[in-house]
Amino acid sequence: MEERRRATYKVNRDVLDEVNLDEMGEKSDTKPSLHDKIKDSVSCTGPRVKNCMLGTFPVAKWLPRYAFREDALGDLVSGISVGIMQLPQGMAYALLASVPPVFGLYSSFYPVLIYFIFGTSKHISIGTYAVMSVMIGGVVDRLAPDSNFEIWDNVTNSSIIDSVSRDQERVRIAVVVTFVSGLFQILLGLVQFGFVVTYLSEPLVRGYTTGAAVHVIVSQLKYVFGIHPKRYSGPISLIYTVLEICYLLPQTNIGTLVVSIVSIVALILAKELNAYLSKKLPVPLPMELFAVIIATVISWQVNLEKRYGVDVVGDIPSGLQPPALPAMSLFGQVIGDAFALAVVGYGIAISLGRIFALKYGYKVDSNQELIALGLSNSIGGIFQCFAISCSMSRSLVQESTGGKTQVAGAVSAVVILFITLWIGSLFEDLPKAVLAAIIFVNLHGMMKQFLDIPALWKSNKIDMLVWVATFILTVLLNPDLGLAAAIAFSMLTVIFRTQLPKYSLLGQVADTDIYKPVEDYDKAKQVPGILIFRSSATLYFANAEMYQEALGEKSGMDITKILSIKKKLEAKRKRHEKKLAKKVKKELKKNKADMQEEPNSEHQKGIAIIDVDNDPDPSLPRAIILDLSPVNFLDTVGVKTIKSIRRDYGEIDIEVILACCQSGVVESLQAGGFFSSNVTKSCLFYSIHDAVLYCQSAKTKNPYDEEYEQEDLKETHF
Repeated sequence: MEERRRATYKVNRDVLDEVNLDEMGEKSDTKPSLHDKIKDSVSCTGPRVKNCMLGTFPVAKWLPRYAFREDALGDLVSGISVGIMQLPQGMAYALLASVPPVFGLYSSFYPVLIYFIFGTSKHISIGTYAVMSVMIGGVVDRLAPDSNFEIWDNVTNSSIIDSVSRDQERVRIAVVVTFVSGLFQILLGLVQFGFVVTYLSEPLVRGYTTGAAVHVIVSQLKYVFGIHPKRYSGPISLIYTVLEICYLLPQTNIGTLVVSIVSIVALILAKELNAYLSKKLPVPLPMELFAVIIATVISWQVNLEKRYGVDVVGDIPSGLQPPALPAMSLFGQVIGDAFALAVVGYGIAISLGRIFALKYGYKVDSNQELIALGLSNSIGGIFQCFAISCSMSRSLVQESTGGKTQVAGAVSAVVILFITLWIGSLFEDLPKAVLAAIIFVNLHGMMKQFLDIPALWKSNKIDMLVWVATFILTVLLNPDLGLAAAIAFSMLTVIFRTQLPKYSLLGQVADTDIYKPVEDYDKAKQVPGILIFRSSATLYFANAEMYQEALGEKSGMDITKILSIKKKLEAKRKRHEKKLAKKVKKELKKNKADMQEEPNSEHQKGIAIIDVDNDPDPSLPRAIILDLSPVNFLDTVGVKTIKSIRRDYGEIDIEVILACCQSGVVESLQAGGFFSSNVTKSCLFYSIHDAVLYCQSAKTKNPYDEEYEQEDLKETHF
């Protein structure tokens, strides 16, 4: 590769402090008042109303411009492919949510249509998602455990579970938590709270989804082995569940286990075959659908339920559920879980949506996505759906099969509608073990996320710590509490990193106006008599004390000790003066005549002898420059810290000046009372080099002389 040619430049200008810069740039002090801001935000104009309507209903913006010839065929094929995937996944994820499988089909229909109207991402596939389903299942099983529906059977003289009443109650709870989570998302979208996703970093999301995948696997083990463990809730419930499953392993249903093993092996081989043929086939083969059809036919022919005791899906009613308002009496019991669902569902959807938007060059509106998902969940809750998000596997299929717009999602909804209305009842003999196998195989992508750990160890150990901590917290505390704890831990890492920044002394790179840490650059040399100090983090209450300590450590000066010594010397001088004054007074009494002839002359000379030498110590720097370029805000403690530094070092004749202050920092200094009649903006400089030139030119003058002229100072950049 040809070596890049170096460009050079030379600038000759005055040294600029904040006052000069404001004058040169003609800084405007006029800011719009709160009244003007409110007036502007509520003003109603034709273009604003149009933009508001198109923003609220994105379908009205893109559908009239739909390129039928270019996009229709791809969207049709993609929609049919995704719809076929929705059938087995919807039924399988309904088991995770602890509701009958048919409700997974409802959740793959209504929310998809709502998102078609209000969503802004062209490629994500909205519908059931494993993590969301297992979170709902946790809420449902906690509020409607099997023990609440035990009834006495007079025929067998034992207690049995009233599955009909239990399922009805569980659907009612799932609908309520979905509806409330939708309301949360709508509310957050209306108040422009889409930025909340920024608190869900990629390591956190990936660690969380991996931990949730472990919950998904454990919850499906009962269908794999054909056992019926107790359902535990609360922290470390996963551990109790695993121990319970191990205890019940001797009761494994062999028929169910055989079905599970055969299904898992067959699906894995089918996935590998699909991957091998992906370049030769225009559309991936719907292996999950084939597995569902084959398993249903075999179960129906062999009668697995009656002959071998294999659990099957059971009754699947044809048609759609009528709309019904959720039970408001349950709102208070699910509000915390609903908020966690709202945040997780939105975080997953917007993360994947932004990936596709960046790849294909369009924009995803984060606040509108919140509203779209909220409407999908709230309206879906009215139609007996459980909470949805986007699925990575379905989204990748939608993209790879030619999907270009939200029309692909609408086509997939039509496919699900057809299945629900006419052929859903054909899958009543489908073994639940096959659905569990589908879930296991679909989780292989999440399990691969364990490979993030060694990669993060090499790139960023703090991110690796966030990943591992999030995974452990999610596994131990369950997905709802685990998410809150993981976010809190992630925030703590940010706080700790600002509390433990890197402090550096800067030196000038020869023949440049560039200043770099002397410990990192061998050619960076400290400017004689000038100390340039920088912190890699902002300055606020959590690290203000450490900032002062680091400045003292880097400068080699214990300012507290120096000031203490100076105060002691000052006190000693005053005691000597007082003692000599008493001596003078005695001599005055003895020799009044002499004192009248030459009053105070000899004694003034005596007093002058004990004056402390005020010349600055040549071993100390004559100026300290604080580089505030990394500081993006200052709180009141930060302002007081800078005031304290300037005052303390000023007492030992070391001038403290500030460089590279952002406008917000200057405003904070002004609001915090940093400036006064003695301290003006002339102690703030545009760059470190400006500050250095000022200090070098001022070495023969009083550093606190407010009348010092700077017109003759010139700066040259090379």
